[in-house]
Amino acid sequence: MGANTMSNQKNKFYITTSIPYANAAPHVGHILDPLIADVLARYRRIKGDDVRFLVGTDEHGAKIVRKAEEERKTPKELVDENSEKFRDMQKLLNISYDDFIRTSDQKRHWPGAQKMWRALKDSGDIYWKKYRGLYCVGHEAFITEKDLIGGKCQDHQKEPEVVEEENWFFRLSKFSRQIEQAIVSGRMNVLPDSRRNEILSLIKSGLEDVSFSRPSKDLPWGVPVPDDPTQTMYVWCDALVNYISAIGYGHDDSAFSIQHSAFSKWWPADVQVVGKDNLRFHAAIWPGMLLSAGLELPKTIFVHGFVNVEGQKISKTVGNVISPDEVVDKYGADPVRYYFLREFPSYEDGDFSYKKFEERYNGDLANGLGNLVARIAAVGAKLGPIRFDFSASGGEKEIEERIRVGCKNVFLEYERQLEGFRLNEALISVWKLVSLSDRYINEKKPWMLAGDDLKAVVINAGYVISTIANLLEPFLPETAEKIKEQIHIEDSVLVVRKEKALFPRLGETPH
Repeated sequence: MGANTMSNQKNKFYITTSIPYANAAPHVGHILDPLIADVLARYRRIKGDDVRFLVGTDEHGAKIVRKAEEERKTPKELVDENSEKFRDMQKLLNISYDDFIRTSDQKRHWPGAQKMWRALKDSGDIYWKKYRGLYCVGHEAFITEKDLIGGKCQDHQKEPEVVEEENWFFRLSKFSRQIEQAIVSGRMNVLPDSRRNEILSLIKSGLEDVSFSRPSKDLPWGVPVPDDPTQTMYVWCDALVNYISAIGYGHDDSAFSIQHSAFSKWWPADVQVVGKDNLRFHAAIWPGMLLSAGLELPKTIFVHGFVNVEGQKISKTVGNVISPDEVVDKYGADPVRYYFLREFPSYEDGDFSYKKFEERYNGDLANGLGNLVARIAAVGAKLGPIRFDFSASGGEKEIEERIRVGCKNVFLEYERQLEGFRLNEALISVWKLVSLSDRYINEKKPWMLAGDDLKAVVINAGYVISTIANLLEPFLPETAEKIKEQIHIEDSVLVVRKEKALFPRLGETPH
């Protein structure tokens, strides 16, 4: 890639994110899902795969209705407004999604949700039941006593409501063994191992049947249950189906036959990126629905941690809700992408603070990568285009062995880390090349050289920087492009131009 190029093998790659709830505007906690998926999607496109990348918003439920009433809006006005804010966040962060699905879209989404319901009913897995339970409005879910601490929901610090209803239920318990076997065998891979073990433990203790509808008199805002106007579809059979409704599931008319639609091409998903609070929904309820409907399971469910702010969970009560545009407006999209991808271990929770952000920005971006590019651009721009033997037959003979081997080793490590969804480790490997270049430049002192000696140093450093730019493409697309504008290799010619600093040091140049 760069000096090293990724192999071109055309495979389909369908990647989705969990869809955020459109009851409020996005905050920094919503950044990780689409950002992780974006890196994987861009990486696969560079490898030559045929990629489809889906994002969207979850727009039904009691919380939406209550919030709309608070704000004196209709539920539709509220979700239209917030869904647009999530779209804006995706654009702001340069997320390369191919499709955006909304669950309130009656034309695109509802037919799929209703088709899924009928499939579950036809399988005998939907049944009517009187139910009395504890309902958490924050979760939009019925919860059990074991989910409570001191009588309150652990996550929302509120007492649940006691609800007595007659609802349709889904026979999830029937699929416990099959879901367990799918995970253990790797047919449906759950990453990381800690989340895999967590869901297997939950399944071993026995999956319970889940409520799949609410009375429409209490919840008129949602997808109607087919053939039962007294009930509205509950979140599971509505929101989870977005992954397949977006690719044509439910559109069975002759003009959009499922056999010839995008569904048959793209499903099953290759990767579904979700936060750890969505583990049970995506690794138990969703596979149960798919098995009941006779559909394939997703190949991989990748579960990432939470975004905390200064060591605390994001909460209005704590007052640490930060909007993505606040951070991007201040620092730029790529620095924000870098911080969340580098500072956050892919498998665990991570912490955001302005202090840590500025330290990482000045240390890694301004003094590290930005300074490296500026040093070589300054000495190399004076030389004009430099022709050299870059061919395989020439053995890249003008590239020193330690540089060539260093780039090759980092490239292999980078690919290995990305294939294992360790995005932060992949970035750490790229910065090994920044260190390699800095050591090389400090040793060779190009500012004291001239003629062929200077050219040799610029060629070697340019080779490493070109490799860095290509490896950064999935992570920092704008930065990769800016580096290539200054330093790039084309047809065995190294072109070096001096442009403005990639990352002005914070505190020196105002943003």
